[in-house]
Formats: sequence, C-alpha cells, structure tokens
Amino acid sequence: MFEKTIATIELMHQDKIIPGANYLFLKQGDIQKGVIGFKEVMPEEISATHDTLYDMASLTKVMMTNTLVLQLIEKNVLDIDAPFKTYLPSWHEERVTLRHLLTHTSAVYGYIENRDELSGEELKQAILRLPVNKSIIGKKKVYTDTGTLLIGFMLEDYYKQNLHDLFTEKVLHPLGMTSSGFTNIDKTKCAPTQVTKTRGVIKGEVHDPKAYQLKEHCGSAGLFSTIDDSFKFVQMMLNKGALPSGDKMLLPETIESLLQDYTPTATLSRSLGWDLRYHLEKKHPILYHTGYTGTFMLIDIIEQEAFIFLSNRVHPYDNRQDYIRKRDELIEVFQKEQTN
Repeated sequence: MFEKTIATIELMHQDKIIPGANYLFLKQGDIQKGVIGFKEVMPEEISATHDTLYDMASLTKVMMTNTLVLQLIEKNVLDIDAPFKTYLPSWHEERVTLRHLLTHTSAVYGYIENRDELSGEELKQAILRLPVNKSIIGKKKVYTDTGTLLIGFMLEDYYKQNLHDLFTEKVLHPLGMTSSGFTNIDKTKCAPTQVTKTRGVIKGEVHDPKAYQLKEHCGSAGLFSTIDDSFKFVQMMLNKGALPSGDKMLLPETIESLLQDYTPTATLSRSLGWDLRYHLEKKHPILYHTGYTGTFMLIDIIEQEAFIFLSNRVHPYDNRQDYIRKRDELIEVFQKEQTN
C-alpha cells in the first residue's frame, strides 16, 4: 500500500530534505505506519522511533484552536459573520469577522517590528494593534498565523483559562492523546528542530518565535505529538466527531460542513480553519493542513482515508523552498496512488 509514496519519503531522507519522518496511511480500513531515518542529526545521529514527539507547528491551529471554535459555533456562542470585535473587544477593526480570520481572508498585516525583542504581553498588544488592508478584506487569501493568534486570545477571554489548559482539558484528554502536550512533555523523545544562534539546538521547546514568546497564550503553534496520538485526532474527524467513549467532540453536521469553501467569495479553497485539496478522480474536497516544521495531514472524510506525515525538516537548518517543492511532489504521488 502506497509503495511509491513511501519511496518518495525515503528519497527525501536520502537527499537530506528531511532528517527522517513518521507516517501513517489509512485506506479501506487498513492502517499502515512507518518510521524513516533520524529524529536527530545534531549533535549526533539518533534514529526516529514510533513514539518520537514532533513539534506540530501550525497543525496546532486545526487540531486544537479550530476544534474549540467549532464547538462554540455549534452552541451558537459564535456567529462567524459577526464583527470579531464583538467577541474580542480589545481588537480594533469592525469589518473583520471570524469567517475572515478562519479562512485567512482578513487582510491583517502580520509583520511586527522587533518581534523577538518583545515580552509575551508586549507581543500580544502588538498583535491586537496590527493594521488591516480594508480594500481587500474577504477578497484575497493570505495565509498567516495572525488570525489564529487573535482567536486564541478570544478563547482565553471566553473561558477564563490559558490555552494550554483548555487544549489539554477539551481536546487531548477526551481523545486520549496521552503522549501529547505543550511544555509537560518527555523532551528526551522530542525530535529537535532548528539550530539557531540565540537558542542553540531547539529541542522540546516550540520552534515558532511568536509561540515561544506567548507561551501558554498561543493558539497557532506549541503542540508536540506522536504519530499514534495524531491519528486519534484524525479518527475523531473521520468518525464525524465521535469519541471512543461514545461522546461527541464535534457534531457530524459540523464535520460535514467543513467540506465546503467558506471564503466570502467561495472561490479560494479554504474551509473553517482547514485548507481544501480535491480528490484527483472524484473531485470531492479533502481537508488539508501543514505545519512549518515539516508536518501535514490529509483527511478524506468521504473516502474515509488519511495520510499523516510528521517530520522535523527544519533540523538542523531551514531549507524551506527545497522542502516545499518535495512535499508538494510527495502529496501528488500520494493522491495518484490513492485513486488506484
């Protein structure tokens, strides 16, 4: 099953695009998992294992933050077309809605001068003051972490808890993701990420600079997880929100509704929080999201199939363009094999 896809991952390892990877395929009820290469190459080579913990980067957005937002939408606590300022009064722009933030069409500028020199609270205040290009709100898709950061602040305001505690209580524990976490993880099992002048070899701490500063108040990154724990989340999505306990994390209609383009123009292939790809043969939408560190998920709700890929491609150094080109080739190979 998926021999060409696995061979492509092997080539990515051999060509040093990635140090190594953990992967999982689900097709027609069969699960296939594998481990390739190293979890660490600096200061020494250490092989990846089935329980390697990866910095999930922006997969935190869809696995954690987005799940909580969808729950509140289900309860009619949130209206995606109401001004976001309704739910986060410290935000300043009346025209920006939750739909804009979730579909990356908010036109909020993401650049913050001297970002790494700011404290967590100073960074939060800078994010709340970011300007908006009002002429393109809702018209153009520009992927950014800003929307999820703002949504995270909103969730903290609503629940009166920090995000790490919320995510643990409302997502990790119900799903039984016992190996996953944020700062309370087994760092010896972590795949390190980048080697930097200021932080050295980053291992067991979040790679993302904003998340590093915001700590437990960041909704865009920070989760560490294994391939098996990641699959528990994917299973919930494929099971239309059902948990092993029989309870519901999300309603079936919520999961089904994600298979539509939620951008204001309905032409930009973004759902609520998720990117949309399309089945090569049957053309139906597939949920997709990536993480900067070298992770991604493809969840085909209709075919009940999935591909989870976890790597630390920024280790020891960040060669982003080479990786993106090879990652896109990998997904193309997978999607072709998926139709066989």
